[in-house]
Amino acid sequence: MKQKFCQEPNPPSSSALQVQRKLLLKMQTCSLPMLKALASAITFAIILWNLNFLGYQSEVPGPALGHSKPLTVLIWHWPFRHTPNISSDVCADHYGIKGCQLTGDHRLFSQADVVVFHHWELQKDKKRLPTERRPPGQNWVWVTLESPTNTKALTGWNRTFNWVMTYRQDSDIFMPYGELVRHPSASVDIPTKTGLVSWVISNYHRTQKRAQVYRELSRHLQVNVYGKANKQPLCPDCLLPTTSKYKFYLAFENSIHRDYITEKLWRNALLAGTVPVVLGPPRANYEKFIPADSFIHIEDFGSMKELASFLKTMNSSRYKAFFEWRKRYGVKLYTDWQERFCTICIRYPHLAQGQIYPDLESWFSV
Repeated sequence: MKQKFCQEPNPPSSSALQVQRKLLLKMQTCSLPMLKALASAITFAIILWNLNFLGYQSEVPGPALGHSKPLTVLIWHWPFRHTPNISSDVCADHYGIKGCQLTGDHRLFSQADVVVFHHWELQKDKKRLPTERRPPGQNWVWVTLESPTNTKALTGWNRTFNWVMTYRQDSDIFMPYGELVRHPSASVDIPTKTGLVSWVISNYHRTQKRAQVYRELSRHLQVNVYGKANKQPLCPDCLLPTTSKYKFYLAFENSIHRDYITEKLWRNALLAGTVPVVLGPPRANYEKFIPADSFIHIEDFGSMKELASFLKTMNSSRYKAFFEWRKRYGVKLYTDWQERFCTICIRYPHLAQGQIYPDLESWFSV
């Protein structure tokens, strides 16, 4: 006598255990082939339930930056009036940052999530702020790469900006001139050296500390000086080949402030393949950005005579030790304002919403 044909199992319930029990009851009256089929059904049902429990969905993922919709970042003043062509999705196409739209179109003010103001343009004319009322939830960013010494007209900006974007590490959006990135290398190539010390300077003022230090140092060794200040300007493509021929480069900052470490270190020295002799914030501040054995700080010496003697008498093995960092790192420069502004979208999910700087001058002049 033939057994009754098994009925189709009920659809899976919300609990995998309930599904399993129901199917097992059905199996008691099933033939061997049907038992195998039902066993497969049980396994499939459990897999489906587990996938749902773990949150696997077939939906299209949203923006990868942690916010629910693409962000619109309005650049109210492109720095130094150099307006780029941003007709394409520049953040995604060039820097792999999705869900981030840069625009310079003031007509999009009411739709913008973030509005960016570069200080160089603001100090020329404070009336260049938007005349429309700021929409709820919109955040304004104050931007500068200059030091407090070279930043004027900061008074009067109380309770205007939500976030700051500067070279200082404690900025809401940290914007360095450069950084070291992981780049392992089996060997280190040091450019051929034909000179001892070079310096590139455009704006020379005798009262600056860097000018005073240079005058004292040059009494004890020869410094080859390039740039407009010495009527020996270098074309953009000539800079690195020139400084790379020297063992040492004077990476002297125009003013001394915390974290103020500019392209004089990153490009003119480290990227060029020469050893920087730095004048800027204390050594400990530099060591937050670069290895302690990759540079020489003028404060390591009691006098410029001692520094000059150290540079002139350095042997080959000691000199090569300054380049050990290049086995682990490479130099990345930040020179593109579009890239800098795209990083706002990366930081956006981590920024405090609704905060405001009550006194911008006090914060920046610390």
